[in-house]
Amino acid sequence: MQAALALAAQAVALAEVPVGAVAVKDGVIIGQGYNLKEQAQDPTAHAEMIALRQAAQTVNNWRLIGVTLYCTLEPCPMCAGAMIQARLPRLVYGAKDTRFGAHGSIVNILDEPLFNHRVQVTPGVLEAEAAALLQQFFQKLRG
Repeated sequence: MQAALALAAQAVALAEVPVGAVAVKDGVIIGQGYNLKEQAQDPTAHAEMIALRQAAQTVNNWRLIGVTLYCTLEPCPMCAGAMIQARLPRLVYGAKDTRFGAHGSIVNILDEPLFNHRVQVTPGVLEAEAAALLQQFFQKLRG
């Protein structure tokens, strides 16, 4: 999660919302990303999507068996859907997302029993640090 927080801090330098994500398999980072929506003018350029794409390229398989994704923020519905599509076994995230969260804050996509795959989720890891990055970013933006 520390690596994801460091990536989130890099996003701030680009005036991007500070969210970072790392995909880990067998203790090795195989994909990483931070938000690039503004830089890329791409609505899908979320940290999680970038990390999942890199991970799939690294293992040369869209099924991310044995991969854990660490993200500083609860995923949105798009990213949660991508995790299900990738058959991601585990997600660890920091702060809740009360506006777009897809693990209980707004909707609960990752635990939906009608999908053929569910992601094991560990929320709240380094939550205070992740939330502080976001709060500082938006305070500066408004001020």
